[in-house]
Amino acid sequence: MIRVLLADDEAMIRTGVRALLATDAELDVVAEASDGRAAVDLALAHRPDVALLDIRMPRLDGLDAAEEILRDAPSVGVAMLTTFGEDEYIARALRVGALGFLLKSGDPRELLAGVHAVAAGGAYLSPSIAHRVIAHARHGFARGADAHAKVGGLTEREREVLGLLAAGLSNAQIARRLHLVEGTVKGHVSAILVRLGAANRVQAAIIAHEAGVSGGQHG
Repeated sequence: MIRVLLADDEAMIRTGVRALLATDAELDVVAEASDGRAAVDLALAHRPDVALLDIRMPRLDGLDAAEEILRDAPSVGVAMLTTFGEDEYIARALRVGALGFLLKSGDPRELLAGVHAVAAGGAYLSPSIAHRVIAHARHGFARGADAHAKVGGLTEREREVLGLLAAGLSNAQIARRLHLVEGTVKGHVSAILVRLGAANRVQAAIIAHEAGVSGGQHG
């Protein structure tokens, strides 16, 4: 069972999201918060698998809440669920280490897929904003960097792992796909992040897309 913390200051939104999550038998909303400070407190108390956070909330916004949660409870996977897909929000979410960025206006199936991906240690970005994330990468942390050159410095196995990571697979899923033990995959991912100069899996995935790497293939 995937344990979810849901935080949104609008009761109607919380009700709707909770109802959607309830359609998946593997998801269980263990706590709800109407502001960012309560979200942090509940995340530390319940240690959910996924904290699903709105960005604009009273007392503490969702991005500040995400930063505190990831600092004090790094095992919690954080996904932002928001109406706003502005570049500054996307950039900050990536900087603090959120693994998911989902739009409330997106396909409901995206929300379910995103929660599952983040719970498994993977990353998920709403397809409708993926191009904006890549645009941010060009002008943000990857500005002036040659993604092809960075990826070219990886071993063939690391490129395979990077491609699957970029597709949103978790370490366990990559291990099964490549017939490796999970610890080996974890080692490859750590090496990839260092070689690419990426702070987290989402940044590595963006660099992979910039370099044309997907599904374990190097373009």
